[in-house]
Amino acid sequence: MTANGVLQLVFYVVVLLVAAWPLGIFMARVYEGKPHFLSWLGGLERGLYRLAGVDPAGEMTWRQYAIAMLAFNLLGLVFLYGLQRIQHLLPLNPAADAIALVGLLAVARFFIALAGMDVGTAFGSLGARREMMVGFLAEPALLMVLFTASLISHSSSLTTIVETLAHREFVIYPSMAFAGVAFTMVSLAENARIPVDNPATHLELTMVHEAMILEYSGRHLAVIELASFVKLLLYVSIIACVFLPWGIAVSGQGFAAYLVGLAAYLVKLAAGGFLLAVFETAMAKMRVFRVSDFLGAALMLGLLATLLLFVSRVT
Repeated sequence: MTANGVLQLVFYVVVLLVAAWPLGIFMARVYEGKPHFLSWLGGLERGLYRLAGVDPAGEMTWRQYAIAMLAFNLLGLVFLYGLQRIQHLLPLNPAADAIALVGLLAVARFFIALAGMDVGTAFGSLGARREMMVGFLAEPALLMVLFTASLISHSSSLTTIVETLAHREFVIYPSMAFAGVAFTMVSLAENARIPVDNPATHLELTMVHEAMILEYSGRHLAVIELASFVKLLLYVSIIACVFLPWGIAVSGQGFAAYLVGLAAYLVKLAAGGFLLAVFETAMAKMRVFRVSDFLGAALMLGLLATLLLFVSRVT
């Protein structure tokens, strides 16, 4: 070990020893319910609980649960529809491209990891660390896949990518085949599906996503599960619209074209759900330490897709 490494180790031990005593006193006062220097945040915490409708001494009936779920979904539908209607007026709309989408998914992963650690259990922290590990391994492969599609359409906008691939002359892109396989592998990893994770297990040695939400219940668990469903829908929709773009309507084609596009989209979603179910019943979950090999293969396929696109254009 070098002198710099020894100094860093000594500095770490000294800081740890100095901070252990005051930090231990603070944590003891928090757990015992005694006043501490952050007690002034108690009002904010109670306000957030009141806003979320959390009553530690009360129970939620099935009617209250159903009403809360329906109201939440209705408000979410209205908000998302309104956002879609006015997105062309938003100041950052030109920057809302595929790269920004990767960033938004990273932000969502960050907050779900925080939610897993917030409960203060070993399972939550374990699941959060594994979730972030999977995200770090999957992001480069996802970016390479999107780079391949962007190079074909000369744009990083998802709308332009879909319009270019769906409404140009029929061309076979071998690079898109590699990119499609890589994106499918990334989708399985990002959505905690077999073979990377098993969404139906509670075995501590294999849990990833489920470990983070093990301590959640009621409306909070429902919101987290809804977010997982929306994320899975997003990935399946990208596969259906970017790698299987047939049947997609564009602006100005008329109501009949929109109906055909909606029917084609629903058929693709149904086929994707069926294939996912068949794949998960035919495959076994891999060990956690094999996930790096799995996502490393996805990254290699993404790189091959980009290189193959360059080679085909040069030749």
